[in-house]
Amino acid sequence: MPTLTMAQALNTALRDALCEDDRVLALGEDVGRLGGVFRITDGLRDEFGEQRCFDTPLAESGIVGYAVGLAAGGFRPVVEIQFDAFAYPAFEQIASHVAKMRNRTRGQMTVPMVIRIPYGGGIGGVEHHSDSGEAYYAHTPGLKVVTPATAEDAYWLLRDAIRDPDPVVFLEPKKLYWTKEDADLERRHAAPCGQAVIRRPGRDVTLVAYGPAVPVGLEAAAEAARTGIDVEVVDLRTLVPFDDETVTASVRRTGRCLVVQEAQGYAGMGAEIAARVQERCFHSLAAPVLRVAGFDIPYPPPKLEHAYLPGVDRVLNAVHRLQFDEQPDLRHLAPEPA
Repeated sequence: MPTLTMAQALNTALRDALCEDDRVLALGEDVGRLGGVFRITDGLRDEFGEQRCFDTPLAESGIVGYAVGLAAGGFRPVVEIQFDAFAYPAFEQIASHVAKMRNRTRGQMTVPMVIRIPYGGGIGGVEHHSDSGEAYYAHTPGLKVVTPATAEDAYWLLRDAIRDPDPVVFLEPKKLYWTKEDADLERRHAAPCGQAVIRRPGRDVTLVAYGPAVPVGLEAAAEAARTGIDVEVVDLRTLVPFDDETVTASVRRTGRCLVVQEAQGYAGMGAEIAARVQERCFHSLAAPVLRVAGFDIPYPPPKLEHAYLPGVDRVLNAVHRLQFDEQPDLRHLAPEPA
């Protein structure tokens, strides 16, 4: 089993997809000769030619619009957006055409395309280079939204996304590109797209996270264990479709839920998760659902991002609030499971 970075796993996934299916294309700004800003497409143009992996003009709306035409014509384009906030000029294409084409044509036309977006902070990026805009895409009906937290997941989820008959927004945590781990790319062990996984079992608190927040949650869980609090960490992996079953089963076991996200808190994914947990697990909750998130401000300059990003200390503080704050325990009122 090789040790790979997430960047290498993504590169391998693209290479294998290009080998497997002649309809797969890789396109975007600097993905050809340069191999992408983060070198995710490194070597693909030399191996497959500039008809299969090619550079585009610096026009995100045009790139995505062109890819819609390619997908409608039978290809499977994989678009790379250089940085998260660079995708905003293309959002009209994504929301109005990519997401709605199947519905608009009553299923006669599908858009099998992937939009890869490096997102999140933690690399000292400046404004427009560190946004977490997952809520925009999750709120747009017709899109699947995927965000891996491990190299092995990055490989298998990207392979699933490229094979999908519908559009997928594939969010890649930039600060995890260079993390190394053992990854089996020959025999699949990863769960299928759309299914969350429990990264760390626990009995006292359920910590729900995704993408760049997963390693933070795991580190906080390890620290909490030293104080006698056993935290279960659930990695969502896929924001749309959302795996209610895994999340609610975990919360019903622990009675407490904490959601951790890097994006700003207001109207974010954490709010949606908290609402879903409250609706489905009300009688199992021994405390209110809490959220730890970025602050409701534009992303700060690099020297201040450590104060903006949810860290282990903030997560541990929320865990202790869940565990030790005086709350009425209503779990004895819970009805028997159907």
